[in-house]
Amino acid sequence: MSERLVECVPNFSEGRDLGKIELILDAVRKVPGVAILDVDPGAETNRTVVTLVGAPEVIGDAAVAAVARAAEVLDMSNHTGTHARHGATDVCPFVPVSGVTMDECIDIARSVGKRIGEELGIPVYMYDQAALLPSRRSLAKVRAGEYEALPEKMKDEAWKPDFGPAEFHAKAGVVTVGAREFLIAYNVNLNSRHKMHADDIAGEVRETGRAVRLGQTSGFYVSGSLLKYAPSKGRWPCAYCESVEGDRVALTEHYSAAHERDLDEEFAFFGRNPEALEGVNVMKRGSFSECRGVGWVIPEYNRAQISLNLTNYKVTPAHTVLEECRELARDRGLSVTGSELVGLVPYAAIRESGEAYLEKQGASRGVPVADVVETAAQSMGLRDVGEFEAEKAVLGLPTTDGSLASMKLNEFADEISRSTPAPGGGSVAALAGSLGAALAAMVSNLSHAKKGMEDQRSLMEQTAMELQVVKDDLLRAVDADTDAFNDVLAGMRMPKGSPEEKTARDAAIQEGYKLATSVPLQTAELCLQALRHCRVVAEKGLPASVTDAGVGALLARAGVLGGIYNVRINLPSITDESWVAAQRGQLDALQSEAESLEAQVRACVEAAF
Repeated sequence: MSERLVECVPNFSEGRDLGKIELILDAVRKVPGVAILDVDPGAETNRTVVTLVGAPEVIGDAAVAAVARAAEVLDMSNHTGTHARHGATDVCPFVPVSGVTMDECIDIARSVGKRIGEELGIPVYMYDQAALLPSRRSLAKVRAGEYEALPEKMKDEAWKPDFGPAEFHAKAGVVTVGAREFLIAYNVNLNSRHKMHADDIAGEVRETGRAVRLGQTSGFYVSGSLLKYAPSKGRWPCAYCESVEGDRVALTEHYSAAHERDLDEEFAFFGRNPEALEGVNVMKRGSFSECRGVGWVIPEYNRAQISLNLTNYKVTPAHTVLEECRELARDRGLSVTGSELVGLVPYAAIRESGEAYLEKQGASRGVPVADVVETAAQSMGLRDVGEFEAEKAVLGLPTTDGSLASMKLNEFADEISRSTPAPGGGSVAALAGSLGAALAAMVSNLSHAKKGMEDQRSLMEQTAMELQVVKDDLLRAVDADTDAFNDVLAGMRMPKGSPEEKTARDAAIQEGYKLATSVPLQTAELCLQALRHCRVVAEKGLPASVTDAGVGALLARAGVLGGIYNVRINLPSITDESWVAAQRGQLDALQSEAESLEAQVRACVEAAF
């Protein structure tokens, strides 16, 4: 039940007149369901980067609104700045954050590109993952020549826009719309104030690598001498080992056999002409793909940093690069004191890092979300040079802090006891199931850590991880159940003066009742999942904790039946007989399995006495 989120990062060619940027942001604020997370203007670049986030259904509307307003208030014909640009809205990428695939972002990007071209009459190029032509995947290639080149460029058939008129738009230029993976800006901190130290390590980890050196006299790479090609002398050195071949053919064969690399691809990657290599430096790639890096010194931190852009954290996670930097620093007599996340990081990325460190510690990964994120923060030293607050820094962070779920226990009990119909049995059923899942997770984690139960460690960890998800989903259902009848009430408030209005009102009420029953039904299904896990930990988990598994099963069964009760009480209000019959059949199956599972867990508990 995690939220579906897409990030949109439009770059506007204005960084000096912030009043104009505010006008653009006002257009975004009118789109419900879209949040402005960050606004980063730069006077020197004369460019502002805005970070938006919203559901996939609405994020495209916000982007089109922003592009339209930018075309009204910005004029590219008098724009100057140090950053490459060719449009008032220069680029507009869409990024999957949580619960959304790259294919969905590609569809959103192409739909937005089409709308900009047709509705606003602005030429559009599609780039990166959303490119319609392979030659347009690279933003640098699409933007080559910048705004000034557009009048002639757009006369060329090869540069006909993907959407919109094939005519130069003097005021707006062109918009480049794309889809890409989330870019994580990540800095690794050194106990040094020398840029050279950070540069040295950056050259080892970044994808573009560095020139090869031999004969280092210290741990620092720059202490060696540059290795060069010398075809005239029959010297074709390998970048990745000490081999030297006599000609290009032999080096090609060596690359393939020894390193599983294509020499021609290597030359192309580094922009080398194989026919003109005399005296040219031999280049090697760094340790990580999808990783860019340089070294710099930050005066306010009084230290050097390895500044990294991780362009696809699914390929190269931050913690993997950090550990390599730590190793390389030790080899050079340096220490990594911590690291820094600049801007936002997706929950999936920080969770992967947290889980990696938990696994390294031999601890269970089936712990609460907050514990996983805090493990990442501590292990990576994310508070070394500044604050790290997960609520602000982690995009798509799962929360369970609804108005009811965040109450103190005594406050929640008092709220239930008042003479109001909600919160009622549905919310309590969800809470009961959540507590049952929590108890089962506790037994799983205790079993995972217990000496002598090594053969069950993998099962217990996986069970705990699944239970954490169920527990949190049920906590969210505590509030969702209270809100379940909003659509029914909205339907009842609709006018009913005419036959048409009455028909529309009745239909809305019926759909409202169906939606209202879906919440307690989901509660029952989630509680059943918890109950299944209770049986696993009762049978396979720590024997001393079997009674905890038993109590968890009792609570989870109560949650299943409570959810079923709240569905059944509403079925008579629904006139769709086939739909009602299907629901009754599903409820009977849920109740039957729940009673069977509870009996199995109780048998395990009774056998322990």
